[in-house]
Amino acid sequence: MKELTIRESIHIQAPAAKVWDVLTQPEYTRQYMFGCAAVTDWKVGSPLDWKGTYEGKEMTFVSGKILSMEPGYALVYTTFDPNVNYKDLPENYMRVTYRLTPKDHGVMLEVTQGDFSKVENAEKRYTETASGWPMVLENVKAIAEKG
Repeated sequence: MKELTIRESIHIQAPAAKVWDVLTQPEYTRQYMFGCAAVTDWKVGSPLDWKGTYEGKEMTFVSGKILSMEPGYALVYTTFDPNVNYKDLPENYMRVTYRLTPKDHGVMLEVTQGDFSKVENAEKRYTETASGWPMVLENVKAIAEKG
């Protein structure tokens, strides 16, 4: 199977520090990540859970781990949906990378997620995930540029 990796980017006219806050602070993540708060201590090796409410009950929608982090510049973490019937094995976890690069009075936010070709139910997971990233990035941009 060919490589299935999501690559999206967006220019945001806001300081890198503000964009970083939007990407990592629960009060902002709830606004762009489908109502989910990023719950972690932001240390390499620590768990990262995306928690929200469904039918009045708090639950974890996505679990993972912080792999590397350079505040204001880059973040790499894994993701796994514990609510589906995929085997909870390392090969079913996806790697997500955020990279911020200075550009034109703001930053370029680049997001990479994949390679989906190596995970269980690859095509379906790729299609479902790829469709959400453009909206997520537009929302990050709107929040960061609002100030």
